[in-house]
Amino acid sequence: MATPYDILCARFQDAFDLLEKGADPVVRTSDRSDYQVNGVMSVAKRLGRPPREVAEEILRSVNIADVATVDVAGPGFLNVTLTTEFLSAQVHQLLADPRMGARRSTTARRVVIDYSAPNVAKEMHVGHLRSTVIGDALRRMYEFHGDVVIARNHIGDWGTPFGMLIEHLCDLGEESALASLSMGDLNSFYREARIKFDGDDAFKDRSRTRVVALQGGDEETRRLWQLLVDQSVEYFSQVYGTLDVLLTADEAVGESYYNDMLHAVVEDLDTAGLLVESNGAQCVFPPGFVNREGEPFPLIVKKSDEGFGYAATDLAAVRDRVAHVHADEILYVVGAPQSQHLEMVYATARLAGWLPATVRCEHVAFGNVLGTDRKMFKTRSGDTVKLSDLVSEAVDRADAQLVERATPLDEAERRALAVTIARAAIKYADLSTERQRDYVFDLDRMLAFEGDTGPYLCYAHARIRSIFRRLDAPWTAPETLAVTDAAARHLLLGIVNFPEAVSESLALLAPHRLCTYLFDLAQRFTSFYESCPVLSAEEPLRSERLALCELTARTLAVGLHLLGIDAPERM
Repeated sequence: MATPYDILCARFQDAFDLLEKGADPVVRTSDRSDYQVNGVMSVAKRLGRPPREVAEEILRSVNIADVATVDVAGPGFLNVTLTTEFLSAQVHQLLADPRMGARRSTTARRVVIDYSAPNVAKEMHVGHLRSTVIGDALRRMYEFHGDVVIARNHIGDWGTPFGMLIEHLCDLGEESALASLSMGDLNSFYREARIKFDGDDAFKDRSRTRVVALQGGDEETRRLWQLLVDQSVEYFSQVYGTLDVLLTADEAVGESYYNDMLHAVVEDLDTAGLLVESNGAQCVFPPGFVNREGEPFPLIVKKSDEGFGYAATDLAAVRDRVAHVHADEILYVVGAPQSQHLEMVYATARLAGWLPATVRCEHVAFGNVLGTDRKMFKTRSGDTVKLSDLVSEAVDRADAQLVERATPLDEAERRALAVTIARAAIKYADLSTERQRDYVFDLDRMLAFEGDTGPYLCYAHARIRSIFRRLDAPWTAPETLAVTDAAARHLLLGIVNFPEAVSESLALLAPHRLCTYLFDLAQRFTSFYESCPVLSAEEPLRSERLALCELTARTLAVGLHLLGIDAPERM
């Protein structure tokens, strides 16, 4: 369906084109009216004419009477107020549209989203939270938009540490080692192997020999390595399940996948004349990158010890994602400190011809998770917080809140609701923060049922659904809606703006924009519900207000789903 914004943009574009072809009307929502057209000033300046004169000419030529009334305001702004008849028609269209007016692409793009990226035989911790949650929300938005998403969980599953890990597995015995890993005790396994490596020269020698065997393709060593990888990936899947994250084991495409491509990367860069030897290492010096002294900054592809740098793997990944996955877009949901490295990888890939200008390659950077002391989030003992422990604590505390509130559910239902609330609290706190900023992880605030929180939005949805459970008979939206009350109109205008909120969030790769919209919508509903009685109203006003309740609940549910949050029916 065509949204009010789409219709206004198209109608005013036609009018602007009569004065200057292609001039942007700049249609925006407004506090002074429903929408405001702000492009008059720019056109008037280019034409050398008074802005109000230009605005009056546009007003005379625009075909808008069936949609809105328009007034000239100030030096030349156009204030647009949608007609009641048009809004009434929008309600009926939205009631028949499960997408709540959101556009679906007619030309699906192939989008690779690289997110989460834990390390094999190491615990998932709070440092993986933002990449996992932001990446999963973007994945849901792209899929909702109609694009084909290819998720890549670039796990750390290769390198010298695997020699000591495999030898430690052999020392413990496969059955004992796998039992330990299946319990989610990955950190202990890794730490024990490291202690032995640092304190036992014989173990160190065995580990180094094992690395050579692994890299050389020894069949038994590869089998033991695969056991470690499979066990870790299975545990990662369990953690993703606790957060309702979409990543699957099949989407774990680690560093090892690209290992056989690395020699070709180096050879082809050399053939292209891009490799330069620097202090024994093979490097590329993409233009525009300098160190603090203003000297060219290298991207190390092959180290002086003949080992491959991270850049080689990242370049192989870009090359594979373009040539074999046929990506139109590649998104890297990675912490902000990796910004320069990724920009240099992109620049090198473009120089080599592996990353065409038609392929969008973007670093979706994000800030840190801080504790309430505003320092990096750690346990009291100073250890990194396990992600599974963090989720478990949130669930237990949400459950305790539900018990305290005397929520009328049996124990199984209450516990399931606690899981939903905990996920909402954790995800929303992360996603509602502008992703490049740090944020404080404070469960007390995040689990609150009031304020800008995930539980508040869940409660807003459940509260609306409770209205319909109290109905004594089915209802149908009236053919025409008066929408005379200011709070009702304010709510409806919020509902019809949902498609723009989704589009903006996706275009800017900014889930916090959608969070801001949903919180505003919930607040609009609260104002509406306080000033406009629903069940006690006379017909047809009662059914009109029920229609607004239904549309609000649906919009909240769809919007929360895009963030990876369930909208409960009861709370």
